[in-house]
Amino acid sequence: MVVTSGPQGPFPGALWHPGHTPSRRWPDRSGDPRMQLSPLRLRLLVVSLLSVSFLGALDHTVVSTSLATIAGDLGALEQMSWVVVGYTLASTVLLPVIGKLGDVVGPRLVFLTSLVVFLVASLLCGFAQSMTWLVVARVVQGMSSAGIQLMSQTIIAHVTTPRERPRYMAIIGAAFPIAILVGPVVGGLITDYWGWSWVFWINLPIGLAALALALIAVPHVEASARRRFDIAGAAWFTMSLVALVLAVSWTADRESASAAVIAFVVSLLAFSAFLFVELRAAEPIIPLRMFANRTIAAGLVLSAIIGVGLFSVTAYLPTYFQMAYGTSVTISGLVPIATVFGMLVSNLVTGWLASRSGRYRVFAIAGTALAAVGLLIMALLPVGLPLWVPMVVMFGVGIGTGSFMSLVIAVVQSAVPRSELGTVTASVNLVRQVGATVTTAVIGGVVAAGVAAALPAGIDASTLTPQLVHGATVAVQAQIADIYTQVFSPIFVGLAIAYAVGVIAAVLLPAGRLPDESPSVLDAEPVAA
Repeated sequence: MVVTSGPQGPFPGALWHPGHTPSRRWPDRSGDPRMQLSPLRLRLLVVSLLSVSFLGALDHTVVSTSLATIAGDLGALEQMSWVVVGYTLASTVLLPVIGKLGDVVGPRLVFLTSLVVFLVASLLCGFAQSMTWLVVARVVQGMSSAGIQLMSQTIIAHVTTPRERPRYMAIIGAAFPIAILVGPVVGGLITDYWGWSWVFWINLPIGLAALALALIAVPHVEASARRRFDIAGAAWFTMSLVALVLAVSWTADRESASAAVIAFVVSLLAFSAFLFVELRAAEPIIPLRMFANRTIAAGLVLSAIIGVGLFSVTAYLPTYFQMAYGTSVTISGLVPIATVFGMLVSNLVTGWLASRSGRYRVFAIAGTALAAVGLLIMALLPVGLPLWVPMVVMFGVGIGTGSFMSLVIAVVQSAVPRSELGTVTASVNLVRQVGATVTTAVIGGVVAAGVAAALPAGIDASTLTPQLVHGATVAVQAQIADIYTQVFSPIFVGLAIAYAVGVIAAVLLPAGRLPDESPSVLDAEPVAA
């Protein structure tokens, strides 16, 4: 069937709007997995993917509250950070490799294999007898977590039309904010009552149930006919990302400054080699031609801004409110909770609205604008206001971010053929995670340097704790609060500027509605007639 120009219809990149005249041959949907799934099986699939995605997301947050206990039991406090760094590093650098594998061998095989490896790694983590053992098991767990998270989004894209996709993608995407909300509490309760090993073993019963459900519900999606894998490109890109993540992780440590510089140089050289290889590869691991598509380019910018603009700063919000507002550790956690809750609500609502109406650009424009205004207000808030004021403001930032957090993935997926869904989904997730990792390190360095430079004589920045500040005189507390306000205000302004760039990217998204069919090929960006 040939789709010709008319008052309605999809345009190249799967997003149609008036003024474009597409002429495209669409795929025969008789073999489309979506046409073979009954409503019951689709619901079972969503439940399975949501359960597995929640497990993967929970492992980012549930371990944090048990780290001190784990390090004490294993006698390796100095290696404690690698339990988190190893997991994050592995789950980030393998995204493009796993995305390409999903396109080459099929997402079902990659998903099921990743889930089995994740469960085995969780078992090994709980049995760890040394920190080295635990870190290695966490690296394997992070690698497999990347597979289950990425393939969950890819499978949903394969079994739904672009119009249906935002609703289901929002449900799967809800796993991350829910994990942020409940992870630390669950981790603390499990550690206190069952022991830290169960922080990892709790994955087994839930994961096995999800695996059994996945074996039934996840359809066999036909893999790409091309079986070649870009090994050289994958190797150079992995080396570049590993070096980059290590470099930004070492930047905040003065003793590791030289190692950070070397890692940055290695990352730059490896990335240059990657570009050289990709420009000549027959089937590159990341097709550079994708970035010429306006939908994909704008979507990648929006996804990066989520990592840069919000994911990076949430880790520092409790410290800011403990020092600037004089709150306790428990109370300071209310602001990030309000932020994440706003993100969760907005993610689900906009996913439903986008599927119902087919419109998507308005949510990205409104969301980035709202978040930019909210962060600018945070920069201007005077110290001494009731805590509910910044809570409301950051709730608004969360609302703005959540309005396009999952939607942008669905929109970008709609701009590629099914044979490249894994690759483009990996790219969207990759820029988000790298943006969050790099910006988190930058903010940490700015806060550490800014506070240390402004502290009065007699106060050592390395020993400054909220408890010490709360026990000081009123004058010292006011001085510390003013220092933290002055340090964080430009940070909030910088993040607001990042979201302002996001407004531009959102405006550059092609206007129109998500169609009810998917394209068979990735075409050049359409030109208005």
